Amino acid sequence: MQYVSTRAAASAASQSPQQFSDILLGGLAPDGGLYLPTEYPQVTGAELDAWRKLSYAELAFEILKKFATDIPEADLKALTAKTYTADVYRNAREGESPADITPLRVLEESKGRRLVLQALSNGPTLAFKDMAMQLLGNLFEYALAKKNAELNIFGATSGDTGSAAEYAMRGKKGIRVFMLSPHKKMSAFQTAQMFSLQDPNIFNIAVEGVFDDCQDMVKAVSNDLPFKAKQKIGTVNSINWARVVAQVVYYFRGYLAATASNDQKVSFTVPSGNFGNICAGHIARMMGLPIDKLVAATNENDVLDEFFRTGVYRVRKSAETYHTSSPSMDISKASNFERFIYDLVGRDAERTRALFLKVETHGGFDLSGYPGSDGDEFTKVAQYGFKSGKSTHKDRLDTIRDVADDYGIVIDTHTADGIKVARENLEPGVTMIVLETALAAKFNETILEALGEDAERPAGFENIEALEQRFVVMPADVAKMKDYIATNTGL
Repeated sequence: MQYVSTRAAASAASQSPQQFSDILLGGLAPDGGLYLPTEYPQVTGAELDAWRKLSYAELAFEILKKFATDIPEADLKALTAKTYTADVYRNAREGESPADITPLRVLEESKGRRLVLQALSNGPTLAFKDMAMQLLGNLFEYALAKKNAELNIFGATSGDTGSAAEYAMRGKKGIRVFMLSPHKKMSAFQTAQMFSLQDPNIFNIAVEGVFDDCQDMVKAVSNDLPFKAKQKIGTVNSINWARVVAQVVYYFRGYLAATASNDQKVSFTVPSGNFGNICAGHIARMMGLPIDKLVAATNENDVLDEFFRTGVYRVRKSAETYHTSSPSMDISKASNFERFIYDLVGRDAERTRALFLKVETHGGFDLSGYPGSDGDEFTKVAQYGFKSGKSTHKDRLDTIRDVADDYGIVIDTHTADGIKVARENLEPGVTMIVLETALAAKFNETILEALGEDAERPAGFENIEALEQRFVVMPADVAKMKDYIATNTGL
């Protein structure tokens, strides 16, 4: 299995295909593009039948070995077995086995319509990001030990990526984490979960701005190739291919758990801001998983919903980005979207490069096919199964109340966005699986507003906001950020 950049034709340095281990520790390709396989591996019906009997760790191994062909299978199997254990993913609800890792919870089943929640928040930071990040931490440590090397992870978070990355990398030999987050724009729980870590290899930087300012700085540093090489910069953001492919696993797991035979289809609704989570669903579908629809659920920051309704991708300015009660989706520039557009335009790297250059120079592009647009590829979107919808703060409150009243489950705000949009897209005969985003405790302010009582907290998180916090506040200034990294790496 080899990989190329979505902008491969733009740079001679990126034209040579890379293997999985070559791109594992990096993020952006040298030309500014994102890595994808030269072709998606295909899954047979016989494989799906065999995989129905596997544990989550065994399934992860079977899928990942199709992508990481340069890692010895025995090593990869050991890594997945080490990662996906009941000791790590231990926050299952009463009546569920932690060994299930991502159990399904049936919410509605009537008139041929079936709505199911896939629990993805049983990991150490109570968010779906743990599903990939725990594996990434073990893969990084494995790869660095092989090379006797060091890595400085530079990433951005709107809430959950940061804590998942830090908990996965804390104490890992040869790894430091520099994590940017928008100052005072995460929930109190999210903030405390990150900033209370005292490990010497963890550096939290609160940026005066919004998430997109943080993400822009990560890309700017990644595009400074001499600095990136000298400082040994890598990334754990969803632009990292290994993280995306690790997320592919739970789409297969959800499908296999929700169906009895391979002639059945399911749809997935995915709360989406940065397009990383749903991009994994797109890859699973391209591999042959029988997915009917992939429904992107956005909040008031509806850039993706606008594209899937109109064909216009219009990035918002910082001042136009809303601070909402589902803050992990307060994103106006979806950094993984380029991977889908690359497929949509027929894997034309030059066209992909031109379109995303227009994002930087003109704030977006238009594929609607109307006079004056940049193309007509929007007509092909339906072939990939994509639909979308939008949720507001009122919708979140109403959905949280409905789900608590009807099913006795308290959901977080992002999952509420997903369930609201999923209900609008239910179809007879097709199970709709909503991907859970996080446990409700991480967004207690809104739970309290919706239900009049606090969300239940797992053991060990009762007073997390009271812990001592360690972080620095910095402006959205790339030069100052580089100085900070260089000072604290000593390189």
